[in-house]
Amino acid sequence: MKHRIVVLGAGYAGAFAAGNLARRLSPADTEITVVNAVPDFVERMRLHQLAIGQDLAVRKLTDVFAGTGVRLRLARVTGVDPERRTVAVTGEDGDGELAYDTLLYALGSSAAHHGVPGVAEYAFDVTGLSSALRLRERLAGLGEGGTVLVVGEGLTGIETATEFADSRPDLTVALAARGELGAWLSPKARRHLRQAFDRFGITVHEHTGIEAVEPTRAIAADGTPIPADVTVWAAGFAVHPIAAASGLKVAETGQIVVDRTMRSVSHPDVYAAGDSAYAIGENGRPLPMSCASAGYTNMQATAAIIARLTGSKVPTTGLKYHGNHISLGRQDAIFQMVDGDVHSKSWYLGGRSAVWLKSGILKGAGWSIAHPTFGMPKHKRRLATTPDRAGVRAAA
Repeated sequence: MKHRIVVLGAGYAGAFAAGNLARRLSPADTEITVVNAVPDFVERMRLHQLAIGQDLAVRKLTDVFAGTGVRLRLARVTGVDPERRTVAVTGEDGDGELAYDTLLYALGSSAAHHGVPGVAEYAFDVTGLSSALRLRERLAGLGEGGTVLVVGEGLTGIETATEFADSRPDLTVALAARGELGAWLSPKARRHLRQAFDRFGITVHEHTGIEAVEPTRAIAADGTPIPADVTVWAAGFAVHPIAAASGLKVAETGQIVVDRTMRSVSHPDVYAAGDSAYAIGENGRPLPMSCASAGYTNMQATAAIIARLTGSKVPTTGLKYHGNHISLGRQDAIFQMVDGDVHSKSWYLGGRSAVWLKSGILKGAGWSIAHPTFGMPKHKRRLATTPDRAGVRAAA
């Protein structure tokens, strides 16, 4: 009787985790299924490039998992029942259920609307493939002098605004920031960022919260209208309410509360990785929703799953940030080093060197996911126990 591992989501966290599990666990003992809504691996960190008209390499998940033994189920997750250990899905093959012995929840996040009127109806975002393609179509139809407002001064907002201004100099691009642009950066990196915005001609509305979005403008908190043929919402992320509705213990954010090994504190058969996990980093603070967190948490989750199933000591992997990479169009970037409390150090890397560094990280992440069998051991690890489906969790 094989141990059934189900991975929900095939983004950076889920796809890498599934490949890692297949690479290290014996197929004689385990059955790994990945559930994903779309057939391709989506490079979320590049979706702002896709939205402005650049073409990205397409990686079919069937190709990614070919030869690994991983089963792919193209479907949308509609519910999780951790008591029965089942996942409800719907897809082209209709509705159904998948049973699991171990679940890795990695469904990621989407744009957080924060209850702002008009965001759902009129704003665009770059948090998913379908939303990025929708924005791409809208921008393609925007003529010279068209106005684009990016809302949000985080990494996504900065990268989106500069990419758009770099690729489409015929557009008028602005960014609305609730605080000061680049306030978390070191003084030199902040000056570099502002110089980039000035070079691109991007207007920055600092200390400006957006209270409503309309078809051709956004309304600031003080009532000032900001013209925008297109409003791009980059003001944070939110997780799907599936986890909260399932009965799993979640934080106020809706993320699954996990221990140091990414295991659910309420249901030991469930692990979480990526934006879905409410995990505490080495500095004692919750990890932010980011692609870096996806890397840290999926490595810890897979290491814990493998160790517990094979009767080994559970290792702990690093949960410490080293810096932020920020693309500023195609020819410029910033890499800001941070300390243990995620405060910016005085040193930063900028310009072409930072571009090469960021490009290398993106290419490395994509290559690792596209080649899950690379370095596959000749002797995969066997399970120490078999699942007791009468109610006792194996290798608890």
